[in-house]
Amino acid sequence: MVMMLFGLFVFLGIHVVGSLRGLRAKLIAQVGEAAYKGFFSLLAISGLLLTAYGFALWRASGAPDLWNPPRGLRHLTVLLMLFSSIALVAAYVPSHIKAWLKHPMLVGVKIWALAHLLANGDVASVVLFGAVLVWAVYDRIAVKRRGDPLPVAPNNYAGDALVVGGGLVLYAALAYLFHPYVIGVPVM
Repeated sequence: MVMMLFGLFVFLGIHVVGSLRGLRAKLIAQVGEAAYKGFFSLLAISGLLLTAYGFALWRASGAPDLWNPPRGLRHLTVLLMLFSSIALVAAYVPSHIKAWLKHPMLVGVKIWALAHLLANGDVASVVLFGAVLVWAVYDRIAVKRRGDPLPVAPNNYAGDALVVGGGLVLYAALAYLFHPYVIGVPVM
């Protein structure tokens, strides 16, 4: 439990620091942009690994259940993860989907966290996915307040086809490779 909580603190904390543009600018001015990005990446990866390993340990030790999700919510989770995968790919490809979602990475993360909250009722899952969902909502509000420029839709729909196709590939990889072999829980 402690390892996962520390990992979440590091991972989400470094992302909150990055969202505070004044603090971020001061840090970059002190250490330089390359050092800031390197340190940010090192902390983010370390936090992610600590979170994942701590989560696995907590669940393996028998995290108590807060609730028992109905089977139908697991099916809804599988569907929501398709939309999450498409949104995550949209973050990297200029498209109408990206322009419509405005901040597709955050949309994808919010859908991912919500979907997993619906399918898992143990304390470890509720803490992990709940914390990530709260952070994603916070970050979306912070981005809106900063007034960052929004993506603009391109003149054609080639990017949209790439986003949907890439989202389907990501979805299949997560469902058939990552989840059963890395997480240890088959979803299909």
